[in-house]
Amino acid sequence: MPAEQGQRFRVGEVPPLADGVAERPDTAGGIPGAVVAGSAVALVPGTPPGHGPPNWLDVCGKTQIAVMIAESLWRSQAIDVLVWVSVVDRAAVLSSLVEASVAVTGIQPTGTAESVAMRFLGWLGETRRPWLVVLDDLPETIDLAGLWPTGPAGRLLVTGARSGIADPGRGPRTQIIPVGLLSLREALNGLNEQLSANPFQRQGALDLIETLGCEPLALAQAGAVVASSSLTCRDYREFFINRREQLWGASSETPSAATTWTISMERAESLLPGAPVRLLLVLLALMDGHGVPAEIFSTKAVAEYLFGPGATAADPALIWDALLVMERTGLVSINRDAGRPAVGLNSAIQAAVRLAAPPQAQEPAARAAAGALLEIWPADEPAPWAAAGLRANAGRLHESATDVLWADGCPPLLLRAGRSLDEARMVGPAVEYWQDLATRCETKLAPGHPDTLLVAGKLAAAYLTAGRADDAVQWYQRVLAERTRELAPGHPAIVAARIGLARALILANVAGDAVTVMLRAVGECEQFRSDGHPDTLGARDELAAAYQAAGDLAAARRLLARNLADRERLQGPRDPQAIATKDRLAAACMAEGKTKDAIGYYKRALSDREKVLGRVHPDTIATRADLAAAYAAAGRIPDAAYLTEQCCADSEQALGRDHAVTLARMLNLAQVYYKAGRVGDAVAVLRQTAIRCEQALPPGDPLTRTVQQSLMNLGQA
Repeated sequence: MPAEQGQRFRVGEVPPLADGVAERPDTAGGIPGAVVAGSAVALVPGTPPGHGPPNWLDVCGKTQIAVMIAESLWRSQAIDVLVWVSVVDRAAVLSSLVEASVAVTGIQPTGTAESVAMRFLGWLGETRRPWLVVLDDLPETIDLAGLWPTGPAGRLLVTGARSGIADPGRGPRTQIIPVGLLSLREALNGLNEQLSANPFQRQGALDLIETLGCEPLALAQAGAVVASSSLTCRDYREFFINRREQLWGASSETPSAATTWTISMERAESLLPGAPVRLLLVLLALMDGHGVPAEIFSTKAVAEYLFGPGATAADPALIWDALLVMERTGLVSINRDAGRPAVGLNSAIQAAVRLAAPPQAQEPAARAAAGALLEIWPADEPAPWAAAGLRANAGRLHESATDVLWADGCPPLLLRAGRSLDEARMVGPAVEYWQDLATRCETKLAPGHPDTLLVAGKLAAAYLTAGRADDAVQWYQRVLAERTRELAPGHPAIVAARIGLARALILANVAGDAVTVMLRAVGECEQFRSDGHPDTLGARDELAAAYQAAGDLAAARRLLARNLADRERLQGPRDPQAIATKDRLAAACMAEGKTKDAIGYYKRALSDREKVLGRVHPDTIATRADLAAAYAAAGRIPDAAYLTEQCCADSEQALGRDHAVTLARMLNLAQVYYKAGRVGDAVAVLRQTAIRCEQALPPGDPLTRTVQQSLMNLGQA
């Protein structure tokens, strides 16, 4: 890994400490000492679980303890890498591990998210750099098989709802620590801290603490209300007792927080009269309480939800006034230190708000939240693995307001979230996501509904990306059958379905059937468009791939040559698609044994890429590597060595010296040196590559084994 000594990395949004949170020497004093190198610690509620949502007694301060430990280790420089993961689902964990890999290595990910995550986990298992990974709020239903960080230099800290789900059976070292409610001393210290600006308000503090049962959330909300008013603790206690009796009856044993949140809301509304506080609370209750992106509060959708049709997001000051008031009264938390500022809401409060708010209040909030998320979601994500927060909010919103979102068909927000998973190459989660969405479409809509077919196509593509050829074939056939029944011949959607089916058939080793499918697709394009139409040219490229997979190399070469001539005539020789066709034609020539022709096409493609993209663009380097391989196959070893040396140098510059592609090219260079009779140079390159592979790649990586085997073959192991 290229992370240099002295560099430190924080990944993920660590929640802020709530006002009044103090050390917990009585109820959590031994926890920091348990979080040592090589340990795995799980914090779980020390109280029996409640029945149904909201489970107020689960709110025992686990996350706040984890925050204190993480920040203490970071400030003391006891750790060099801190990764905080809010565990909404498996995709969220994968996203965090990919983001951490990018931060630590400085290398943009290639391959699937799963492969990048495994590589980073391998580094965590081998590195001597001290690290901490926090898996916060681990749900019972999430399977983290294969994603459990371990390593002698690392610490793993988990918070979960129950001991049974916080210990996922990943080894005997996982220490389960129950976290109970506050002690009297801890509660008093926290309340005194909240009321430090006006000590007079502390009157009756002990009685209030006892009445609230030392519940962390209830005490935090009570302290916030008192601090924001002229009340004393004694005044609040009297008000609380009366409110609790009104809500639950005099003999109720309902947890105190079930009452204090209503008092906090009432206080917020008194500080900012009008509807925004209540409306915002309902909106936040439908989304991901770990962090709602602050950008949504500047959207047109939220402005119209709060202020009516025609409102704009030009002046979000009033919205932020409402959020700040809600923070001041203990309803929400605002993480200002995050890379993307976010607003958090405790999951128990979310559940209580959803139970209390009538459907006519939740429906407009759900529509506004969906619209706002779509407004802020980038059309093209520069770092799709970092969109985990947007996907989490979309998922929570769907869970909270399924019927509202599906009123007009498959929600566009869910389609965008699925596309984000595809773009982030979350292969496993993407398949599961599209499977679920396809089932919902068939249940809520109809088999031939346009949204049902769109999602079916997405599921087929996800199966194809995941290498599940038989499933991909089955789903593409279903889509194609519906498309041909509903649409006119030659429709772009039909052609797209045929192309997808052909790719799946090739993956399933039925290339002959793929040729048949693509011949029909090309025929439809030529009939209903033209020979030079982009769709026709694209279909011919796919037909050439099918020919090549079926072993008809001459047919593939002839078709690609025809396509190249058409592309250069219609689009110009340096059009990206024309250059790509040169690459494909060169590869087809190589496969057919026409090495001289392949070299000619590769040289043309390389010249064009250098002019259009530059010398060190990854695509340019890849073409140069292909040309070097062609030179080597033709016996032109000096030319191959010269170009391979260039590839290695340029790859280090473009991708990084320890990138897997760079290391593979170093292995190629050693092989070329050996063919040239430069055995000493080959050994030197292999030794250097072996060291880099062991440092950068996970244990047992195939590339590492290949390099080591090459050294053994040369008697240098």
